[in-house]
Parts: sequence; structure tokens; C-alpha cells
Amino acid sequence: MKPLFTATATAIGGRNGHTETSDGIVSADLSVPKEMGGPGKSETATPEHLFAAGYAACFGGAIDYVANQQKKDASKATITCAVSIGPREGGGFGLSVKMRVEDRSIKQAELERLVQEAHEKICPYSHATRGNVEVNFDIVGG
Repeated sequence: MKPLFTATATAIGGRNGHTETSDGIVSADLSVPKEMGGPGKSETATPEHLFAAGYAACFGGAIDYVANQQKKDASKATITCAVSIGPREGGGFGLSVKMRVEDRSIKQAELERLVQEAHEKICPYSHATRGNVEVNFDIVGG
């Protein structure tokens, strides 16, 4: 792969620390949520928050890219990405993703095709998670 862009971030203190991109655009204090036995400090994020935000934005861009190739407009699609963490059967922890894609200006069947193509061919987050993370979709078209 020939990189087109590289984002760099540094985390100090792991899940109870701070993470920030080298350009300062993303800066987040982190804490372990109460559900995972941590303090769940207010106004803090988790790696799952950051992953969900990135995947939702990237997937929205992938759908819009696919739609544009087909002379359609999906620029107003709303993508909601829920990332869950939990113990794996083989030990350690794993992630699962539930992605809701809504655009009532596009017919249901058409939106389903756009989502499928974006997921299978375009979105780098989808490529990275394939075979590693369960990703389920809820698609709501017009």
C-alpha cells in the first residue's frame, strides 16, 4: 500500500491516561468505564469511543463514494456506529460493531446495495475488521 495520508497519535497511561494526535486536532482524556470496573470519569473517552467515531465517519465517506460513482447522492446518510468490548472465548478481549445506516431519501434496496459495496470494497475500517470483528448492520432507507 502506498500511503496517501498518515495520522499519528500518542497515548500515555493506557485506558486511564490521555491520547492526542501529533497535530493536536484530537485530544482526549481516557478512563475505564464503570461497566469494566473502572472509575468512569465524566468527560472522558474510551478507545471504543474513538474507534466508533472513526468507523462511523469513514463508513459514511465510503457510502458517499460508492453512491457518487453511481451518480447518486448519499452525502446526508446518517451513520451510527456502536462498538462493544467484552471477553473472548479464547481469552483477552474482543470487539463487536453494530452499524446503523439511515437515509430515507434512498430506497431501501438501493441503500442496502450501497452499504454492501461500501463494506466489502471501499471502507478501510471494514477491511481491517473483516474476519476479526463481528460487524452487523441495521439499514433504514426510504
